[in-house]
Parts: sequence; structure tokens; C-alpha cells
Amino acid sequence: MQTLIYLLYRLAQFFGFPALFGFLMVRYGRTLPERFGGLPFPVVAPGGIWLHAVSVGEVLSAVDLVEVLRARYPDTPIYVSTTTATGRQMAEQRLAGCTDGIFYPPLDLVFAVRRVLRALRPALVVILETEIWPHLWRETRRSGARLVVVNGRISDRALPRYRRFRWLFAPVLALPHRVLTQSEQDARRYIALGAREAINNGNLKYDLDPGRMVTPPAVAAAVAGAGKILVVASTHCEDIDEDDAVIAAWPRWVAEFPDLVMILAPRKPERFDAVARKLEAAGIAFGRRSEGRPVAAPGVLLLDSLGELSGVYRLADLVFMGGTLARRGGHNILEAALLGKPVVAGPHMENFAEIAAAFTAGGGLRRCTREDFAAVVAEMLRAPRGWGERARELAEGRRGALGRTLAVLAEEIEEAWPVPLYPWLAVVTLGPLGWLWAWGARRNRARAVARRLETPVISVGGISMGGAGKTPAALALAKHFREPAILTRGYKRLLADEVTVAPRGTTAPIARTGDEAQIFVRSGEAHVGVGRDRYAVGRAMEAALRPEVFVLDDGFQHHRLGRDFDLVLLDARDPFAGDAPFPLGRLREAPEALRHATAILLTRTERGRRYTALRRRLPAVPVYRSHVVAEAWMDARTGEAVALRGERVAAFCGLANPATFWSSLREQGLRPLFRWTFGDHHHYRHRELRRIREQALQQGAEVLLTTEKDMMNLPADLGEILAPVQVLWLRIGVAIEQEEDLVRQIRAIIR
Repeated sequence: MQTLIYLLYRLAQFFGFPALFGFLMVRYGRTLPERFGGLPFPVVAPGGIWLHAVSVGEVLSAVDLVEVLRARYPDTPIYVSTTTATGRQMAEQRLAGCTDGIFYPPLDLVFAVRRVLRALRPALVVILETEIWPHLWRETRRSGARLVVVNGRISDRALPRYRRFRWLFAPVLALPHRVLTQSEQDARRYIALGAREAINNGNLKYDLDPGRMVTPPAVAAAVAGAGKILVVASTHCEDIDEDDAVIAAWPRWVAEFPDLVMILAPRKPERFDAVARKLEAAGIAFGRRSEGRPVAAPGVLLLDSLGELSGVYRLADLVFMGGTLARRGGHNILEAALLGKPVVAGPHMENFAEIAAAFTAGGGLRRCTREDFAAVVAEMLRAPRGWGERARELAEGRRGALGRTLAVLAEEIEEAWPVPLYPWLAVVTLGPLGWLWAWGARRNRARAVARRLETPVISVGGISMGGAGKTPAALALAKHFREPAILTRGYKRLLADEVTVAPRGTTAPIARTGDEAQIFVRSGEAHVGVGRDRYAVGRAMEAALRPEVFVLDDGFQHHRLGRDFDLVLLDARDPFAGDAPFPLGRLREAPEALRHATAILLTRTERGRRYTALRRRLPAVPVYRSHVVAEAWMDARTGEAVALRGERVAAFCGLANPATFWSSLREQGLRPLFRWTFGDHHHYRHRELRRIREQALQQGAEVLLTTEKDMMNLPADLGEILAPVQVLWLRIGVAIEQEEDLVRQIRAIIR
């Protein structure tokens, strides 16, 4: 039955049926606009973290959070999406070095959201502040990812709208697994609107590191001649034009402070030119940050740049926070407060009501009205009287939200179980074949009659098709025995002799072994026997070589050979291979087959992860962890180890799970200019290699990177075809945690 299904699948593949899915979901998907589910970066592995922010302020709040997540989970992919162009620019400036991708989120349409979730397959989705997207939240829950709202808030302006449509928002607000709010008031509002639970966690912005707020040297040089500096931050033009109010007050301030320089920062970039025209019309001497010229006192520096305002606060003698005279709801004063700067705000601080109330009551925020705005600013310039010091004390006394948030996210990521959101057409057409495949697997296991060799047999296998790391694991175990032998099928070998035996230290042609078996032969770690009937191969090796132990490669489904120890490998990033049998997913057997395992080895585990949800689904057998170790880059032409020294690289591979190779590149800090993926065990043709060479030369790649398995399938004249581009392949190993305990368990059983 399984053979028939596999033949049907390959026949459909030949006629383009699965290729249609590949074309629509992968190839065409790469060219989709981001708003419709496209991604501007390659996805390296499932099980990552996706943080979604909107504005520049939310991105700034996310900077420290992303960095502590990266420190806690150095191997886990982290992606950041942001809605606005300014937020995207800020994210690329501040976060590019510690994320795996920055993108615009898709429109809240089911097909677009699913497209991104299928590609990323995140374990954790973090929503910053107030972004209630019904389809994104609902599909995140369906995907098995954990959904957490961080730094949540509901402003006074937004609350009436949410109440009016509570019937719509209540089911959506019940979806997050956790809601962490900025204040107790925000927590009560979330619960009133439908959230099952909300916790006052404090505001992440209290945990901003003042050391990050670095003043741009060009700005400092431009205002070097000032006696006093007034920073007017994030002005708006709504029911009142705050820039007009500032320009109207300017003569009064200059009359009292002739050495005053004002740094004026409109909130929206599209208003930079309009404000410049207003300053010019008022006859005020000013310069633009983009022009880089100094501003003499009295004068105005128009801050027509993005992402520099927090560093500019350091220069201030006084900060006026915009969006507070206009009915905009205000902006966050914490950056200025943490730097110990006195802050003035107008009557409208609804978006930060709790912060405004606490700082006003504690003497860390001076309030004004539209009528006395100019007078209050002048008074504060004249005599700040400790307002800045009190603001800093109030801000520092409320720190700690970052640590609490990290603790919650660490709990949630351990409970995640990301599964693919398969297209309905794939479920309808391929799902029934998967049921038949699973039935065939159970039938094969139940009917099998195993023959035993005289020598103990250790099986290294899995329940999925390819990509779990069986080859390096088999070699790692073989090293612990004096006379080990590896039994392998030799998949896709060209000359299918009944038995091929390569004693340790000898060679065998790849045509007789296949690519994976050739890795065993070339390693020199063990005798290698290749053949479809591994019992017959084992008998021949016992007669000729008398090995101490056999390591049966990919043997969990080879029921005709008796085993003494069954080590089953699960890729920790995708343990059940799409949670569906082949051909919908990549499962060879249902997860229930794991009850036949003697021990389980989780491969490609990530630092910082405990895999709590996965361990609950495993049977009561010993569970070990391992991770891939990149040992060296080998020159394909000379066979010698070489070091990469900043060359421009591209990559290609033909693996069952190419994400494993992309992850290895990412963990070494390598960002290929392009990546080509071929089918598993792909035999490369000259024309394909010439196309790779052409693209490498077009994009300026100096080195092409590939895998050891692919090297077995590349032609002997590879260097001539790809010259002058150098080709390197990655030699990898596996590091098994508590390896000695595993070996002791194996020895105790095989005795």
C-alpha cells in the first residue's frame, strides 16, 4: 500500500500536481507584496518568534525586548513586523543585527495571514500594545502558536469605540493566551471588553536603557553655540496646529532668552517641508538637520530625520511633549524622564493617563493649558527647580517590566505546538492518501517477522522522511565502539548490487553506495555495509569482519531485522514532520509508533528551550538532546579546511529538509545573497551548475556554500564549471548532551 501511494505521488508530481502547490505557495509567494503575505527574506526554520509593532514608539519599546529574547534564545529565529514606513525604517536601524527578518505585516485577510503563518510557522506571536487584528489572532491560535499581548493599553479615545462594538471585539480579545498591560486600568479595560485574563505588568518603556540614547554628533555640533536648548517633540496638526503655537510663542521666549536654540521635531515626516515653510514665513532663523549646518542662537533646528529624537533629549534643558495641546492623546515622556530632563505637557495625555497622573502628582511632569503654554515653558526655562531629577526618580522606580515580560514569554513558548495551516485543497486531495499511508505503516509493523544477527544491532531511525540528522548521529555512536559496522540501504545508488562492503579505511564508488552511505565510507569511523536486505549484508560482514556492534542507519521502519536498541530521532523544530502522514506531511508512521522506541534523541535543539509541550507527547522512555556542530568548511577542489573571511556567499543544497542547512548558515552569521533548493538526493547536471554560476557572478558572490551530502552528487569537474567562484561544503557533527549516559544505556542493553 505504501509503495503504491508513493508511486501515485511521484506520478502526480511528474504531471505537476504537487508542483502547482509549490509554485503558488513558494515560488509565486516570494514575489507577492508583503501586504498580501509575501516575505522579503528567506525563512530559516519553524518554531521562531514573531513580534508585531506599529509605530516608531512601539518599535523602540521592542528593541530591548528583542535583545533579551535573542540572548535567551540565540538559536531561535526572531522576526519583527511593523505597520508604518517610519517604524520599518526604525526597526531596520535598531534591530537588523539581532533579527532574522523585518517586514510589513499582511493585511488582515485570511489568505494573506495564513500565507505568512505557513511560511514562518512561529511558536510565539507577540503583539505590542494595541493591535487588535481578528484574523491574525484567530489564525495564530489555529496554527498552534502562542499569542501574547505585551505592553497592552486601551486609551481613553479608543475605549468608547471598543465598547460600542464589544459584540465584535469580545470574541477576539478572548483569543490571546496572555495579556500583559501597562497599567491596572488597562487590565480592567481589557477584561471588561472580553479578555479572559489581563495582568498589570508595567510599561516596557520604563526599562529603556538611557545609555542607548546617543546624541547624533551632527545635531550636537549644529546647536553647540546655544546657551539653552528647548526640545519640542512630536508636534501634531489636528484640532490645533502645535507648530503654529510654538512659532507664535517664539518671540516671547527669545526676548527673555536670547541664547535659546529650539530643536523642533514634527511627528510625521510628510510635515517637515510644511513646517519649514512656516518658519520661513515667520522670519525665524532656522536650519534643517538634513542640511548639516550649525544654527546660531537664537534659532531653530528643524529635526527632519527619523530615529534620532531620543538621543536629542540629552541636549535639552527642557522638553515640551507634542500631541498634548492638540487632542491627540500625547506621547511617551519616559525617554526624557529617564535622562533627567524636565518635561512640560499640555492637557491631553489620554494615551498615557496613568504615567501622566503619577508623574504630575510626583512632581516629575509640569502641565499647561493652551492659554498658558508659552508662559509655563518660559517659567521652566527660567527655573526648572528639580523637575528633571524627580522625573528620573519616578521613572527608575517603575522599572522591571522587561524581566517580567521575558519570564511570561519563556513560559508560553514552552507550551507552543506549531502545526502547518494546510490549504484546503491539499487536505482534501492528499489527506486521504495520508490515512492510507498510515494504515499501511501500521500493517507493515504488525505483520513483520524479524531475523536476528549474532552481533548486537543499534538502530538509528526516525518517524519522518529525512532531515532529522540520522547520518551524524550514527557516526557519533559508532565512535564509542572498537569495531563498529554501519548497515545502510544506500538510497538512490546507481549500481544496486545485493551486497557492498567497505571495510574501515577503504573506499567504494559512490555508484555502489549512494550519497549518504558514501559519507560513512569516507569518514573512516566504521566498516560500512550497503544493501537492500540488511540481514544479508550483516551476515556477510559477520563472516568477513566480525564487528563488535552494528549501527543500523535509518532502521526504525526496517522491521525484517531484529534490533537490540531503537534510538528514534525527532527534529525538535518540527518533531512530527508537519503533523500529517505522507504525502500531506512527512510522517512515515504515526507518533504512536514511538512507544516502540528504546530511547529518543531530540536533534537540532535550541539553547534556552526546554520543549515542555513536546516532552508531554513522548512515551516514558529516556529522552536525550543534541544539536548540530559546524566543524569546518572544506574546499571542494582541494579537500582542505578553509576559513571564511567576510567573502560574499551564496548557497545551494538538495536535502529533504533544507531548513537545517539554512539554520546552520544563520548560526554562523552567514547571510547568502541567494539560495537555491533542489530535491533530496539531487544529482546535479552541468546546465544547473552553469545557471548557479551565472547568478553568482551577476550578484557578486565569491563563494558558493553547500553540504557534504550534496558534494557526493556533484560532478568531478565541479571546479571547472563554477570557476572562478569557489565552492565550499560544510562538514558537520552532532553534540549529544549526556552522551555518556546514552552510551551506557546502549551498552547495558546490548550485553
